[in-house]
Amino acid sequence: MQYSETIQRAVRFSIKTHEVYQKQKRKGKDVPYITHPLIVGLILSRAGADEDTVVAGILHDTIEDSTPEKKVTRGMIAERFGENVAELVESVTETHKNLPWSERKAQALERIQTFSRPSLLVKSADVISNTSETLDDYRRDGDAVFARFNAKEKLFQHYLRVIIAIIERWPENPLIEDLRESARKLQSIDALQLAKS
Repeated sequence: MQYSETIQRAVRFSIKTHEVYQKQKRKGKDVPYITHPLIVGLILSRAGADEDTVVAGILHDTIEDSTPEKKVTRGMIAERFGENVAELVESVTETHKNLPWSERKAQALERIQTFSRPSLLVKSADVISNTSETLDDYRRDGDAVFARFNAKEKLFQHYLRVIIAIIERWPENPLIEDLRESARKLQSIDALQLAKS
């Protein structure tokens, strides 16, 4: 897939949402949040995803993470990027941000069972990006990485459950090997955690 004007507009929209309007950072780090949706878009592009799916990957956190003053809605995304992109972004958006972490994540995990293949692809790229970054942080900082999250050690188990749910839903996923590799790494960390306790 070649770089397009639509992808360029999606990058600008995502930068405005995450960087310009709120200077959002990755949890516990001085790393701009925008790096994550751009990596998700890159993973999707390398996996051969169509333009709408790549655009949805770049925009996947804009509804969930926009500020109340500059709230991004499904309608805004549909108007700028089309109904298909809006549907994909909405499908992977966590709702009910006021719920406790474990309840939100349980709901998100259940929703994977209803995902279309493009939604599964966006979710795959998202979890691969998050897992690889968090595992890299864990290798560098050890257990201190969990202080950044309300979920503590449950975070890795959640990532693993998401990966397993995606693999079970779509074994032919073009990102299947990346998902399996992420799962292997998470399981080895889990084994280390158990050995420590």
